[in-house]
Amino acid sequence: MDFALSEEQQELAATVRALLAKRADPRVGTYDESLWQLLCEQIGVAALGIPEEHGGAGFSLFESMVALEEVGRSLVPSPLLSSLVTSEALLAGATAEARDELLPRLAGGEVGAFVDATGASTSVPDVVDGDLATVLVAATDDGLWSLDPAATTRTWTPTMDQTLRLARVEVDTSAATRIGEAAPAVERAALVGAAGVAALQAGTAARALEMTVAYSRERVQFGRPIGSFQALKHRMADMLVLLEMSRSASWAASYAVSGRAANAERLAHVAKAYCSEALASIAGETVQLHGGIAITWEHDAHLVLKRAHSLGQLFGSARAHRAAVPL
Repeated sequence: MDFALSEEQQELAATVRALLAKRADPRVGTYDESLWQLLCEQIGVAALGIPEEHGGAGFSLFESMVALEEVGRSLVPSPLLSSLVTSEALLAGATAEARDELLPRLAGGEVGAFVDATGASTSVPDVVDGDLATVLVAATDDGLWSLDPAATTRTWTPTMDQTLRLARVEVDTSAATRIGEAAPAVERAALVGAAGVAALQAGTAARALEMTVAYSRERVQFGRPIGSFQALKHRMADMLVLLEMSRSASWAASYAVSGRAANAERLAHVAKAYCSEALASIAGETVQLHGGIAITWEHDAHLVLKRAHSLGQLFGSARAHRAAVPL
């Protein structure tokens, strides 16, 4: 299978990258609402994978993953992943009436959050963007529900990685509206979430390698740039191999999940497991090759390291995904 981006997909990636390079600030602590609205209004990132009949752009899930990889590269906090997972869960499990009501809102840029409360208590921790969402969808053992954000208790959970927003959500269906079946929504959300995090990880890995190579050309030691030393060249070459393998795994999973291929589950597990461990390795090398400056607040290397650890756990650890790979 050819995993190269089409001309249109390359243009999409370049457009998202250019806008983020100009406007993104990874240190804002939560997502920049004005930047998010700009991405939605000028590029339509929230609408890419939503069908036209529901107010979307009518492209595929893969185009959303292309944009998500660029979000990962920028290190910027963004609700794109949570909104994407929510829209895909609705497409999989919600009724036609619920899709008609909620998907246009997500396509227009409202922040979505999906809460999986099946087989669990009504208090769900670690919901991505759970305290910011205005489209709040929950799956319980009794079905799929649309929660009223104003009537739902949501508590922000502090995290080491300030580019990731998590919250605890108290699911109370007594004041909620039942909008469909939980099982297909949960299954789709888990699959899209794993592939989406792999895309973020591939983008973050690319940013890490770029900043490391740039620094190695600028930092002079013993009268020459440190990038000229053979040992460091080998280490950066190893980082490049991990990056290219991560991107291949991510694209393969994104294509398969987007097209609902028979091997989509397997490829999503493989991508999440590989990209998690690859980014952890790349992040460690990024810090090592930058030296002391990498552990200062002024440099972005520490953001890469924190994101590597947080994304490594989000939607399942590498070990969990390896164990889940169908034999």
